[in-house]
Amino acid sequence: MDNHSHVRPATPADVDAVRAVTDAAYRPYIARIGVRPAPMDADHAAEIAAGRVFVTGDPVVVGVLVLVAEPGHLVLESIAVDPDAHRQGVGRRLLAFAELHARALGLPEIRLYTNALMWENQEIYPRYGYEVTERRQDGAYDRIHYRKRIPEAAPDER
Repeated sequence: MDNHSHVRPATPADVDAVRAVTDAAYRPYIARIGVRPAPMDADHAAEIAAGRVFVTGDPVVVGVLVLVAEPGHLVLESIAVDPDAHRQGVGRRLLAFAELHARALGLPEIRLYTNALMWENQEIYPRYGYEVTERRQDGAYDRIHYRKRIPEAAPDER
């Protein structure tokens, strides 16, 4: 097992690393979209305390995932990969973990959104089975919303 494959709940000791990875991942988009991406201004300590944040990378955190369970679906609030860890499968593993988490919670779908100007994401999410549900202006953000239905686990996967 390589050092990026284990995904674990973040702890208070991870706050600085979560902030650093999130900032590094989203900072390049500020100039393009004209505002700071919302995950950069999240209260990382509160999200970690609420059990919503998962990280990967040992000893250095290279990936961050923020998941929020809602009635009937799991919201993938944020996914961030340190730019130095791109093209190493970190994002793919985080997306796979989100599906396992949704299934473990008995939630039949994952929902997420991305800024319309983050076109890289619009190429990535459909490759992993996400479909566009709508495009909506949310305050200063022009967002494309996605969903992925999560099939129930086969009996041998339970």
